[in-house]
Amino acid sequence: MKWEVEIIFNTMTHKSKKNLCKVYGVDFYRDFKKRSKKFLEDMLQDVPCIGKSVFSLCYNYGPCYFAWYKALREQNICKEEALKLIWQINEDYVKSFKKPILHWFGKNVYLGGFRRKAAESEKRGKEGTLHPFDWRIEYKDIDKNTFAINVYECGMLKLAKKFGFMEMFPEVCRMDYLFSHYFGNSFKRTGTLADGNNCCDCWYQFPGECEWKLEQGPGNRK
Repeated sequence: MKWEVEIIFNTMTHKSKKNLCKVYGVDFYRDFKKRSKKFLEDMLQDVPCIGKSVFSLCYNYGPCYFAWYKALREQNICKEEALKLIWQINEDYVKSFKKPILHWFGKNVYLGGFRRKAAESEKRGKEGTLHPFDWRIEYKDIDKNTFAINVYECGMLKLAKKFGFMEMFPEVCRMDYLFSHYFGNSFKRTGTLADGNNCCDCWYQFPGECEWKLEQGPGNRK
């Protein structure tokens, strides 16, 4: 798991260079990179490995988000701006790929992976055999293009509680809208566990549309 997280972190940190240098300067970016890398290295020693979960990719992003956020806050960036910069890092990364590649990934990996593995994940949750830091879900197959997932336990939230980053939520949850926008799928949700709901009620459809405008922040999204 460690090398997978490090690849994600290094690639996305590099993609953030242009915008961070433009707004804050080269010295700021270098400090950000150095601080966040050290935070990540320290954190990864204590991040549990959840194995071959359908949510492994999502889980791997958690330590990256936390390391970036901690670095930004120590560089005197306020909470709201730090979260917005993390959204920007994600957007810079996904925009570096051509649209056909993003749509292929959305259909076959992002959503396709859920459809292939979600039923087994739901079964393991009911049997109580999931890793303690995995997601516990209920999967609903609606039609060939549409499905829904109710999330009753979230691995990202568990990591946030373990390392003390709960103040980043529920804003981090809104990242689903950004990815859905670029992957070419529709996404709807009325709320999340971090909002105080009893579950994250996620609805997906491919192909589809999902509006995303970074400058609006999370807005009324849940």
